[in-house]
Amino acid sequence: QVQLVESGGGLVQAGGSLRLSCAASEGTFSSYVMGWFRQAPGKGREFVAAISRGGARRNYRDSVKGRFTISRDNAKNTVYLQMNSLKPEDTAVYYCAASRGYYSEPSSQGEFDYWGQGTQVTVSS
Repeated sequence: QVQLVESGGGLVQAGGSLRLSCAASEGTFSSYVMGWFRQAPGKGREFVAAISRGGARRNYRDSVKGRFTISRDNAKNTVYLQMNSLKPEDTAVYYCAASRGYYSEPSSQGEFDYWGQGTQVTVSS
């Protein structure tokens, strides 16, 4: 079972940037599709972005397209989420997730098998 640990969250002003990282515990990292989800206070967890095993395919929720970029380094067992032009509505706890499945564009929580503990991102106006 892979363990995921997020880092890089914090407080940033609107228009600023943050880079989240998620380190995986095991060497079979490249066998997982990786994703990021977020949960704002009082709301459900929502999909943000996902990346295929080799990194060639990526999918995003519409509201972050053009601002967020997901990437991975399989040699370092790490997935990243670069977040630019942040908005107050991006404020949430961000979770890293790993999927063993084979989906064309994974985007639902049920398609992911392992989850990190989350890292808080707060965007002030």
